[in-house]
Amino acid sequence: MKSSFNDTFLRACRKEPTPYVPVWYMRQAGRYQPEYRKIREKYSFFEMNYIPEVCAEVTKLPVDQLGVDAAILFADIVTPLKPIGVDVEIRSGIGPVIANPIRTTADVRRLGELDPVSDIPFITDAVKILANELRVPLIGFAGAPFTLASYMIEGGPSKNYYKTKAMMFTAPETWALLMEKLADMTITYLRAQIAAGAKAVQVFDSWVGAVSEADYREFIFPTMHRIFSSLKDTGVPLIYFGVGTGHLLRAFNELPVDVLGLDWRVTITQARTEYGVDKALQGNLEPALLLAPWETLEKKAKQVLDEGTEQPGYIFNLGHGIFPQCSVETMQKLTALVHSYSRKNGEMIV
Repeated sequence: MKSSFNDTFLRACRKEPTPYVPVWYMRQAGRYQPEYRKIREKYSFFEMNYIPEVCAEVTKLPVDQLGVDAAILFADIVTPLKPIGVDVEIRSGIGPVIANPIRTTADVRRLGELDPVSDIPFITDAVKILANELRVPLIGFAGAPFTLASYMIEGGPSKNYYKTKAMMFTAPETWALLMEKLADMTITYLRAQIAAGAKAVQVFDSWVGAVSEADYREFIFPTMHRIFSSLKDTGVPLIYFGVGTGHLLRAFNELPVDVLGLDWRVTITQARTEYGVDKALQGNLEPALLLAPWETLEKKAKQVLDEGTEQPGYIFNLGHGIFPQCSVETMQKLTALVHSYSRKNGEMIV
């Protein structure tokens, strides 16, 4: 790594001493940025992915603009689905919509295998550009099999995931095959990003909070364990995040991951004491506070930081992503607060 490289985020992932709390934000590249909106006028979402230089530009924008300690690759969790035969598009105001939803075992068997060289060169090329130009770590990412399966089975976003759960309960062999195929794809996808230069990876299981702990352990945990176990030899920090997953934290803590991301529904202290989480933690400011008066936001951010720094291994983030109504100025101010408030007179945070 170059001498000017800021590895504070990586050190926190490994629960090593840091001079201050590192910070990055989910969806830190997005519509709240005027510069992003200007780029978006020229390209569709997938076009922004398919042109490595544009992808790299969008990924770097919040690093330069906000002063965060890590970048996260600009892509969507459904990006690797197209190459394996899923007819998916991103519809404004809706999200991923699948034209050929999975219904049967035959549908699952028709899914192909991901070949990074021929299928996603635009992703690996963007990662290579970023690895060369960034002075902070690049986080690669992928969607988790349950969350991807929920789109593939429901045909798009869902409020209840009835079709997805129905497959789990009534067609467990079909479900197991789908999980196997998606796990293979996820491992291949993340390994390609790491080989190209990603210094850490995060797996987003956005909607897995819809299942009970018992069902998670039976139908999902083995798949996630295989994914993270298969990536351990890469040596990069592995992060796992889900929304509304407080009841799953005990199971999450048993996975071979380095960092668990928390949403805002469970406090950092609760995660550590009530749920016994001993991993490094990332999170978990309530995103809606970004629209609150600065005095309120500052108070809440300091509370999160106070809890986070009670034990080694803490990264400041939101409990979910930045949303379009936020302002760049607020994010800049919050980032500066995290850095300044967490510095302890030059002492290392341990």
